[in-house]
Amino acid sequence: ALDVALGVGGYPRGRIIEIYGPESSGKTTLAIHAIAEAQKAGGIAAFIDAEHAFDRFYAAKLGVDVDNLWISQPDNGEQALEIADQLIRSSAIDILVIDSVAALTPKKEIEGDMGDSAVGLQARLMSQALRKLTSTISKTNTTCIFINQLREKIGVMFGNPETTTGGNALKFYASVRLDIRKTTSIKDGDQIIGNQVRVK
Repeated sequence: ALDVALGVGGYPRGRIIEIYGPESSGKTTLAIHAIAEAQKAGGIAAFIDAEHAFDRFYAAKLGVDVDNLWISQPDNGEQALEIADQLIRSSAIDILVIDSVAALTPKKEIEGDMGDSAVGLQARLMSQALRKLTSTISKTNTTCIFINQLREKIGVMFGNPETTTGGNALKFYASVRLDIRKTTSIKDGDQIIGNQVRVK
């Protein structure tokens, strides 16, 4: 069904894809499935775990060969995007997942004091990185998936109050944007064993 929605028979190569949705909507699960499929086809996959929340056992259950998955847990946003750039530039990988844009915290923000203004730092970081990454992704034919979270815009009276984190650059550079929402829980008796999701 996802292939039909994408219209290209899978995620396009040499492009940036954004998977976004509310918390616990299945964003990472969708990206992990993409890694499993790429590995099955003989591809090399990398996962930049900016959230420091990657679950090897869950990924293995979804069909990922975790022993052959490159995993990086960077300290800050700059380091994460630098690693992404090096991996893509090396032409050694076929698919890269960055989880998540919200966790790509700029170094200046991490090292600053509580209460310091960090307005626009992340948006600027994303904009610079994506300008650089886009041509490399295209040249090396790498599939690059960014996982992003939905936030509520404060004080919005009209229109959609939902927005994604990290400024507008990703919206502009992503060839495919997948909006994922949890629809119903899958139950075995009283126990919830999964979720049905809708992707558009």
